[in-house]
Amino acid sequence: MAERIDGKAIAADVISKVREASDRLKDEKGVVPGLAVVIVGDDPASHTYVAAKGKRAKECGFHSVQITLPAETSQDELEKVVRELNDDADIHGILVQLPLPDHLDEAPVIQLIRPEKDVDGLSVVNAGKLALGDMKTGLISCTPAGSMVLIRSVHGSDLSGLNAVVIGRSNLFGKPMGQLLLQANATVTMAHSRTANLAEIAARADILVAATGRAEMVKADWVKPGATVIDVGITRVPAPERGEGKTRLLGDVDFVAAEKVAGAITPVPGGVGPMTITMLMANTVIAAYRANGLAAPEF
Repeated sequence: MAERIDGKAIAADVISKVREASDRLKDEKGVVPGLAVVIVGDDPASHTYVAAKGKRAKECGFHSVQITLPAETSQDELEKVVRELNDDADIHGILVQLPLPDHLDEAPVIQLIRPEKDVDGLSVVNAGKLALGDMKTGLISCTPAGSMVLIRSVHGSDLSGLNAVVIGRSNLFGKPMGQLLLQANATVTMAHSRTANLAEIAARADILVAATGRAEMVKADWVKPGATVIDVGITRVPAPERGEGKTRLLGDVDFVAAEKVAGAITPVPGGVGPMTITMLMANTVIAAYRANGLAAPEF
């Protein structure tokens, strides 16, 4: 039976280090890391996420700002808010909660955020720095960064000699995940929905990262015995056995079956999920250190 990688415990350890770094910055420079989250409209899931981010920012000792804009906000109005935050010296990290209402174009908004404040790691500048192996001045997308922390908890920081397969090629996760694994010296295969013999390729992986968006797509026979499995997917499905209208969460991996084959595996929920907001906090304190001319902490 595989070791369950406890994302909650690992996230709590990282948050403790972020808090220490935040306190140190305040003591040395009198600076409090500032995080601004911009949300447009009234999507319930987005508001839940934003509330969780604000709560975690306060736990880290940050100056936390939430800017809530009405659903009918125009592109120009939203971009004006981002420009003002770019110019606010007390704000070190800016996050625009996605998805935006349909009438808004998210791409120019994200690219408008100054790269040094882009704590989501989504700007083309930060993506380019990651592709070039610049880990010292760029900011890394939060979910892949958190997934790497989980992988390091099993394998350490040097993945030399290990085969890694990433199923999924999105700009948000798959591509940066592949880059991070490559920079840790893994031999990396990028796979996706059009990959031929996908199950066969997955079964050769020492580290298998699933980001397909399809519940339980990855079966036990896709998993090499003893492999480390990182399940990034999260799908809410009906669970009538729990009562009328109840649901449960599934990952991209058939967890019950794969757990019997893998060496280590992330559960859903409680695996990758807690790491995403955690690495957002880490990126914010990193950005605050850099803005004040200090060597940034590593997490």
